[in-house]
Amino acid sequence: MSARDAYHGIVKTALQKDGWLITHDPYPLQAGSFDLAIDLGVEKIIAAQRKERKIAVEIKSFLGSSRISQFYGALGQFITYRTALEIQEKERTLYLAVSNDVYEKFFITPFIQSLVKKNQLYLMIYDIEQEVIEQWQP
Repeated sequence: MSARDAYHGIVKTALQKDGWLITHDPYPLQAGSFDLAIDLGVEKIIAAQRKERKIAVEIKSFLGSSRISQFYGALGQFITYRTALEIQEKERTLYLAVSNDVYEKFFITPFIQSLVKKNQLYLMIYDIEQEVIEQWQP
């Protein structure tokens, strides 16, 4: 099992504060002969719709010296996990969790925004200090 991201606990708390139930920590994925694991499997009952919403969340801190290099890895990992999820559990949507600071300084740039859009990355943006979710994209 890979090491947990520095903000794993913060994201988990933010999701719980928002009414999500952590069902898997980590969420195991099987892709052919490859054993993969997304950081969190999460569910929420939508009362008005009487439906359950299932997501998986991959957490990235981008604390290293090169955010673009870390983005390369995160993008590849996201695409790999999303493809495996489509086979294993089609109704579960994958999100990449990034802090509001990283989003505002890096993800908001036009080039990164174009990559996010082109590769259909779903983002969960959270506040490190408050331990809350600020926004979901899309």
